[in-house]
Amino acid sequence: MVDVGRARREALERCRGGRGQRVDLSGEGGLANALGRVLREDVRAAAPVPAFRAAIKDGFAVVAADPPGLPRRVVGAARAGAPAPGLRVGPGEAAYITTGAPLPEGADAVVMVENCSREAGGAPFGRGDAVPGAGEHVHLVGAACAPGQEIRQVGSDVAAGEMVLGRGERLGPAEVGLLATVGAQFVDAARRPLVAVLSTGDEVVDGFSGVDPGLGQIRDANRPMLLAAASAAGADILDLGIAGDEEGSLEKAIAAAVSAGADVLLTSGGVSMGDKDLLKGILERLGQIHYGKVLMKPGKPLTFATLPREEAAEGPNELLVFGLPGNPVSSAVTFYLIVLPCIRALAGWQEPELRRVDAVLEEELRLDPARPEYHRAVLRWVPGQGAFLASSTGGQISSRLLSMRSANALLTLPQRAGSLPAGAVVPALLIGDVAGMPQAPGAGG
Repeated sequence: MVDVGRARREALERCRGGRGQRVDLSGEGGLANALGRVLREDVRAAAPVPAFRAAIKDGFAVVAADPPGLPRRVVGAARAGAPAPGLRVGPGEAAYITTGAPLPEGADAVVMVENCSREAGGAPFGRGDAVPGAGEHVHLVGAACAPGQEIRQVGSDVAAGEMVLGRGERLGPAEVGLLATVGAQFVDAARRPLVAVLSTGDEVVDGFSGVDPGLGQIRDANRPMLLAAASAAGADILDLGIAGDEEGSLEKAIAAAVSAGADVLLTSGGVSMGDKDLLKGILERLGQIHYGKVLMKPGKPLTFATLPREEAAEGPNELLVFGLPGNPVSSAVTFYLIVLPCIRALAGWQEPELRRVDAVLEEELRLDPARPEYHRAVLRWVPGQGAFLASSTGGQISSRLLSMRSANALLTLPQRAGSLPAGAVVPALLIGDVAGMPQAPGAGG
């Protein structure tokens, strides 16, 4: 058996660079197609942002050098989206201006509406008050203003030629907004890997067919679970259905994954020691098995193999095959520990491994002297302790998928006899979004 660290490293070594794709952010589906992708080149601004001097607040554009008590004659208005070409502000003058509007020529400061009044010594303008129009006067309330006050200068947000996103960055909502800001309609990004998923076994029936399993049969939880997990990881998915326990059916499904150009094939079941566990023999005949047992609980029968496929212009020219155990929890745990980092690497992630934090046990946990265990748990942050508190999801038998429900971490428990007491600190690998974890009382923002 290989240990988990070696199993993950050997798989990741086969994920040398995914393929690239020119992504068009315009049109229907453009944004959804971009989200989560990893850039393969820097993105720079072709022009400054803003491209003109713009007001930060609603107010009056003025000449800062004018004396504070000087009444300023209003010469016009500049509004966002409706600029006033030729509008100019000279000494003793002002122009009404709204947030984001271009600053009139001659003006070098903006005074907020609430710091202005209609009459000398009068009350400042309030919400809904009519402001002076052209030919009327406006007075400043309080101290003199300074040059540049309440103005976004040309290029103050982004300078022309400035790098706004770097190679290797993932596109989230803010990053997509930046691309729109600089007008980057097309980006060179890593292609989403294609993950094919196959369930095996004569006893397995489609869980969503509406048909009750017969005696000795079970509903297929693994295939929909793995398809969902791969999709959530940012991969494109291919459902290969269920293959029975006979070589022809298995080989046909594998050939379908190869012909579809899949980067990864996930199978569940058929990799243990029974007389119907045929998958390892087929993989050995068609390609190369790199390991067939991993020192872990659950998930010991995990198998990793590679099969040749047509040589690609870039990226790996082999299909990565992960033979996951048939028990649903074993299948899920091995996916997170070994497969997920590979999907991330193929998608261009620079650091594809699971994130690790330390967690404090809420209860005593028994250890296994034969194998290190990856115990399903729910983490929550406790401000008073300044720590993550880990609570077990209950019975950890590998057939009990309820132990994965709501789990956002795998506790890494050492291989030894005995137990760890409540209060012990253990490493926890994050498998869920920490932003959605349960909150301790009083932990809200």
